[in-house]
Amino acid sequence: MIQERLDRALASSRSDYTEIRIETRRTTRIVYHGRRLETVSTVVDQGGIVRALVRGGGWGISTFNSLDDLERRVEQAYQSARVAQARPIALAQTAPAQDEIRAALDVDFRKVPLADKQGLVARYNEILLDFPRVVDTQASYADQFVTITYANSEGARIVEERPLSTLYLVATARADGNVQRAGEGYSSTSGNGALLDLDGLARRVGQRATDLLSAETVVGGVYPVVCDPKLAGVFIHEAFGHLSEADFVYANPSAQEMMVLGRRFGREILNVYDDGTLPGERGTHKYDDEGTPMQRTPLIQEGVLVGRLHSRETAAAMGEAATGNARATGYRYPPIVRMTNTFIAQGTSSFQEMIADIELGVYACDAIGGQTMLENFSFSAGYGYMIRHGQLAEMVKDVVLSGNLFTTLQNIDAIGDDLALSRMGTCGKGQGGLPVSTGAPHIRIQGVAMGGR
Repeated sequence: MIQERLDRALASSRSDYTEIRIETRRTTRIVYHGRRLETVSTVVDQGGIVRALVRGGGWGISTFNSLDDLERRVEQAYQSARVAQARPIALAQTAPAQDEIRAALDVDFRKVPLADKQGLVARYNEILLDFPRVVDTQASYADQFVTITYANSEGARIVEERPLSTLYLVATARADGNVQRAGEGYSSTSGNGALLDLDGLARRVGQRATDLLSAETVVGGVYPVVCDPKLAGVFIHEAFGHLSEADFVYANPSAQEMMVLGRRFGREILNVYDDGTLPGERGTHKYDDEGTPMQRTPLIQEGVLVGRLHSRETAAAMGEAATGNARATGYRYPPIVRMTNTFIAQGTSSFQEMIADIELGVYACDAIGGQTMLENFSFSAGYGYMIRHGQLAEMVKDVVLSGNLFTTLQNIDAIGDDLALSRMGTCGKGQGGLPVSTGAPHIRIQGVAMGGR
């Protein structure tokens, strides 16, 4: 039994604190590129990590693929911890959980034949290719079933199943040397059921790529901008969320000066949360990768900074409580502070109310990339529409928003009543892609600088 092995290994440890995390992951991927079936694979991966903490030393780590001789892995982590040079490390208190969380799946993708999964992806790919000007596609399907077994020397014993299935579609359209691309996807943490009827999503992707061929590049200037929930969600994750991660704040004097609790960041209508308990979202689990229960953490309330995200180590270092945000991409990595599901809370304005008094502005939709540097940011929307005299007008492309985070947050003067979370988020901090959800209602921002022709 794996639990008995973990108990024996932990009992053998000479460290002040020891934890072992074992992961079993089965992943299936199917990818069409145009009419070519490019990838069909099923991979099973198993391994684990020991982390040991020694007073007068630091963290020691040992990773492994075989469950044999766990005691030797524990000893390796201890020896590494002894020679580590670090400031004194403490861990915030958290009750050691003993729990088992099993997944409930509507359609268990582990039992679906590979040929059926391929047929599903092929169907969506054909919908994209049916658009006359679509010259290339990428239709990607993936499902993974991850089982995490966690134990530590304080008595925590947790088994948690984490399923995820994802479909992502990209269409590339071309006409007279003009090439445009559109993409959209969906994922589910409860099985394959939600991925079986996405023909409408595929048609939207093909139509958007086609429509972008006739869209004009937005004229550069300063505009009132209404952001759709996808773009607003990515903005709050990238431009603000990472500044709320306590490992960054603790290690960065500039961030400490910016991210002072009690500082006003926006108007009273602005509320921002990170919530790892939301049902069905990509960043939701019962426990983080240190065995701390995930929770709903207020970050901004009524425009004022009230919280930040913590591991047990950063919480102890800053005299605050652990928030359940210690997450690892996989067993090859130790947990670091990372977001779960980060979003702007719902407001009271309707979309029509938000655009009604805009004489000339931009409705910016989707997000295809961006850069942040402390409080400065630049984001590219997937597409947009001009707002003229309170109405949506022509489609535009090459919509790039830039500015200062704090000025932009202060300039949010309307928040919609239509909160939506995107279940396609992936955070790349430090260790590569980790599933998250991002979201917001529509938001209106005054005085946004926008590049363009």
